[in-house]
Amino acid sequence: MSPTMAISASSFPVRTRVGTVHLVGAGPGDPELLTLRAARLLGQAGLVVHDGLVAPEILALTHPDAEMISVAKARSRHSMPQDQINALLVREALAGRDVVRLKGGDPFIFGRGGEEAEACRAAGVPVEVVPGISAAVGCAAEAGLPLTHRGLSSAVTFVAGQCKGLTDQNWAGLAGHDRTLVIYMGVATAADIAEKLIADGITPAMPVAVLEKGTRADSRTLVSCLADLGRLVAEERVQSPALIVVGDVVRQIEPDGIKARFAPELETIA
Repeated sequence: MSPTMAISASSFPVRTRVGTVHLVGAGPGDPELLTLRAARLLGQAGLVVHDGLVAPEILALTHPDAEMISVAKARSRHSMPQDQINALLVREALAGRDVVRLKGGDPFIFGRGGEEAEACRAAGVPVEVVPGISAAVGCAAEAGLPLTHRGLSSAVTFVAGQCKGLTDQNWAGLAGHDRTLVIYMGVATAADIAEKLIADGITPAMPVAVLEKGTRADSRTLVSCLADLGRLVAEERVQSPALIVVGDVVRQIEPDGIKARFAPELETIA
């Protein structure tokens, strides 16, 4: 039986009132990119369960008396496993508390929001989803990088760079001519990602951008060709949160916004 399905209303003491779990997208980092609904809920919340990569400036918008619980995740190390996060949300809601579950970007794009919503609904807990600007959309916009562009890309795909191991993922046809590939959580596996794509037939000269801490005060836009992606990430000591964008649209980035360039052929990027 899956951890999600194992949670039921009978597992917890129930009061007359059942609280609501609000799955709230925090956007890519800049607090001014929050939706009005998200900002309002943060200002009213009594309990906020938040991811570790949510920007401190956004956490500062919470009510002064709110209880804050961090469920930060890092590669191969979770402060609280997902089944325990699900149980926490259900338990607090069944105890009568409204819960803001604050997630970076959008709750339903690599945020496990679907799993948490499923667990809550199975236990009879109402769920509201408050969408956020996804990291891909927000960070690319800051960099002046159009994820689709007539003549360069008519399709864009989001993938996870460390989900079930790279070898288990089929990315055939997701990058290359007329396509843009956006890779979440790919910093630690950047060199392997480049090797995988080149083995799948993508030219080593394909432009790549790394968008580090997009929309935040310390954001960086780094570019290279695919063959140099691993070196770029290592030598520039890129840190999460960061996205990798693969495709000819990278050439649309404004040159003045690029913090590092690792490819002679991209010197004329415009």
